[in-house]
This record gives sequence, C-alpha cells and structure tokens, in this order.
Amino acid sequence: MEKNDGRKTNVEHWDSAWKIPVRAKLPSLLNVDILNQVRLLKKFVYPNSRYLEIGCAPGKLLAYVASSLKADASGLDYSESGMESCKQLFDALHLKIPLYKADLFHHELEPGTYDVVTSFGLIEHFDDPRHAVNRHVELVRPGGVVLIAIPNYSGIWGKIQKWCDSSNLSLHNLKIMSPDNLKMLVDERLRANCKAYYYGSVSSWLLSLRKKMPGFLAILIHLVINFLGLIQPLEINKLAPMLVLEIRKG
Repeated sequence: MEKNDGRKTNVEHWDSAWKIPVRAKLPSLLNVDILNQVRLLKKFVYPNSRYLEIGCAPGKLLAYVASSLKADASGLDYSESGMESCKQLFDALHLKIPLYKADLFHHELEPGTYDVVTSFGLIEHFDDPRHAVNRHVELVRPGGVVLIAIPNYSGIWGKIQKWCDSSNLSLHNLKIMSPDNLKMLVDERLRANCKAYYYGSVSSWLLSLRKKMPGFLAILIHLVINFLGLIQPLEINKLAPMLVLEIRKG
C-alpha cells in the first residue's frame, strides 16, 4: 500500500530516517522520552507477556521491553534499514527477539495472540487512521490491551514545531490530536472499553530545534527541558508530549 491509501509518509521516508548509527546499548532512562514510554509500558507489560511493537525500528524500546521487563517481545516494521538497525542492536545485546518485516496491512501474524500490542508515533501518519487502529486491535487477544501513543502537537508543541519545521509537521494528522478525537478512531463496539489521555513529563525531543538555531544551542535547550521533565512532580496536560489511546479488548 502506498501513498493512495492516505499515508502521509512512505517506506522510502523511513528507510532514510533509520539509516543512522544505533548505539549498541539499551535506551537510557535519563532521556525523558524513554522514561515516559517505559512508565506507560510498566503499567501493562509483565514478565512473559506476549508483546508486539508495530513500527519497532530502530529497536531501542523493544530491546528494553525484552531485557528489562522480561516480556516475550516481537517487532513488526516495513523498513529495510529499520529492520537492519534492530538486528544489529539485538545481536550486540545478545537478544533473541523475533522481527517481522511486513506492512501493518499485509502480514502473516496470527490475530488475537498478543497480550499487549503497541505503537509509538505511527497512526498519526495517516489521513484516516481508523483502519490502522483496527489492525492493532485484531492482533491483541481477548482481555489484552492496545496502547497507541502519538506525539502531542495539539498545543504549544505544535506551534513551536510549525515554526521549526512546518514540512515535518505536515506529515502528521493534527486533527486526531485530542483525547476525544482519538477515541472516535476506535470501532464503536469497543469504544466503551477505551481511554484516551495526555501523557508524560515535559519533553522537547519532538521538536526540530536544529532547523532554526545552531546545533549547540538546540542541544542545550533540549537538555534543560529534559532535566525539567525528569524532576517534574506532576503531569501537566497542556505540556504533555504524548497522547495515548488505550483499548481493552473484551
């Protein structure tokens, strides 16, 4: 499936994005983005949980789930370079994590077999993400949970990103970036079993600051805001860097 299915990106975009060196180590919880993701997952992922991450490249979060949360983890991604980054990372960390190179809409994974199905920054790249949400739900078992997280460009972060890099922002479906609109992506029969909410401590890593300022200044700003996120005592919805759609499959 290519651009005519309503995608705002294509496989060439992601192949280019993941042609970057990946450090052969687990992600650091000193990065507030990683900390936010891990805090979310710890609520749902337990040892031996069958876990699937859709759009798993470059593999950092998947490696953490397998090694630290001790889940039976697998990953799905359609980017060739993304898959290669995952394999190199897992080999370096001596992790045996099944990887499936396939499109979300064309794969051979067995429906209804996973305890937790996740994606981070995927469905917002579709003009109409409802079909993508349904494919997540199809893969989770009855009683399992789907966690779909997207960047929160609905408020101040969107305004800053538009100033920094409007072309990147255009790759995101801004219309879905509210809890109410996220819930409307879920099949009506499951809507009573879903929640949508702002999530996470403040983070500026979703901003392309280097597009507008010298690299050293961008990094300094990122690090200062990252530190503030690490010590932030309470979440503030208007500053949350993520939106989460949580679906319980009855």
